[in-house]
Amino acid sequence: MSSIVEILSADEIRRTIVRLASEIDERCRDLSQVVLVGIQTKGVPFAKMLAKQIEILEGVKVPVGTLDITFYRDDLDSIAVRTPGKTDIPVDLNGKTVVLVDDVIYQGRTIRAALNAINEYGRPKHILLVVLVDRGHRQVPIHPDFIGKTLPTAREEQVKVYFQENDGRDAVELTRVAAS
Repeated sequence: MSSIVEILSADEIRRTIVRLASEIDERCRDLSQVVLVGIQTKGVPFAKMLAKQIEILEGVKVPVGTLDITFYRDDLDSIAVRTPGKTDIPVDLNGKTVVLVDDVIYQGRTIRAALNAINEYGRPKHILLVVLVDRGHRQVPIHPDFIGKTLPTAREEQVKVYFQENDGRDAVELTRVAAS
C-alpha cells in the first residue's frame, strides 16, 4: 500500500519559479551571457518556465537548450531501458554562463552525466545548477546553486514532478510506500 502527498501545488510551483528566476537574475547579472539548459525530460519544461519568468521580470529572452544525458550515465546497466531524447543547444556555450535545469536531484548521478555531456558543446565560463526539488541522498559531491524546495526523503520514497506541458497539470508529489 502506498500513499501520495502533495508537496507543491500549481500555485506553489508558480511562486517558486518566480523566486528562482529572480535568484538567477541576481546571481548572473548579465543575462545576455546566460543559457538555460534543461535536462531531458522534466528539466526541459522547467527551463522553459524559468526563461519565460526571467523575460517577464527583466525583458530579456534567455536561450533555452535541451540536453539528453543517456549515453553519459554511469549506471545504464542498473536503470530501465530508455529511448534517448533530443539534445538541442541553440547557442555556442563557450564563455557563457550555463544554468543546468532539472526537476529533482537525488543521488547526483544525472547532474554528473550532464556536466560530462555539456563539455561536448563548448567550454562555458560558469556552470550553475537549479533544481525544483532537492531530496538528498547524494552519491557524488554535487550541490545545486538554486533550490526550489529541500525535501528530506527516505530512499524508498519517490518524488514525482508534473508539468502542464507534459502532464496536463503542475504539481510535485511524494509517494510513500507503506510497510506491509
